[in-house]
Amino acid sequence: MTDTDWAFAQYENVRKRLPLSVANGASVRVPNLGVLADDFDVFLFDAFGVLNVGNTPIVGAPERVAALQAMGKRTLVLTNGANFPASERLPTYHRYGYNFAADDVISSRDVLAAHLATLPSIRWAAMAPQGASIEGLGVAFDLLEDAPETYANAEGFLLLGSQIWNESRQKKLTEALISIPCPVLVGNPDLIAPYDLGFSFQSGLYAHWLADKTGVEPVFFGKPFAGMFREAVRRFGAVPPGRVFMIGDTLHTDILGGAAAGFKTLLIEDHGMFKGADIAPYIEKSGIAPDFIAPTI
Repeated sequence: MTDTDWAFAQYENVRKRLPLSVANGASVRVPNLGVLADDFDVFLFDAFGVLNVGNTPIVGAPERVAALQAMGKRTLVLTNGANFPASERLPTYHRYGYNFAADDVISSRDVLAAHLATLPSIRWAAMAPQGASIEGLGVAFDLLEDAPETYANAEGFLLLGSQIWNESRQKKLTEALISIPCPVLVGNPDLIAPYDLGFSFQSGLYAHWLADKTGVEPVFFGKPFAGMFREAVRRFGAVPPGRVFMIGDTLHTDILGGAAAGFKTLLIEDHGMFKGADIAPYIEKSGIAPDFIAPTI
């Protein structure tokens, strides 16, 4: 059953590949982000479960972000999405009522693209849905579907999105890596994504399963890994880490990554991964404690 307990267990199972947790004191409960607005200069928002759920903005969230912007605060979105460039996501945020500029949206794809630009040219094959964009990625790729030769001929693998992935394709990729180990770069390190009827498997989960079976250690791009937060710092500039606030709905991505970067953190309870759950046992078991907890922003 892919419920919250199951999803949490998947993250706990891969802790050896995640950043080390940073010890915090007891989390402080606040009614919303507004009561903390004066304490920070930069606000980093996860998207799903914080700004929107599915294709619907969370009630009151666009107004909260607008209020922060009116105060002169820098607001950025950090999203683990790799199928399409962040520029293609921007109109969606505008449709939701958010006034983000192009430079305010950072996707894990951006960080992956910067890394790919440093590598020699090789033949890539990608876990990605039909129509996934190569724009801004800097490399072309063959799409991993059912043809065995695509797996055999690749010199490296990109894990961008799992929408059309299945057990048979996972088996082919596992066998290819056992036969000839080669780089595995993960553009979306999320393990799961919450939906009404449970959790979907994401690229990161398949990547960890590959590593466990093949010994090939993937390189991850996105939260909670440091590259995403370095890119955020590059964009917002010289701000003391203690004046930067990471807001998210997951302990092992948003909160762990933000704390490891030296930022303060806020966990949102009423949307996303922990909707309807008592967060306290999960904090205790994981040892990942946000500085603040709120029902919504």
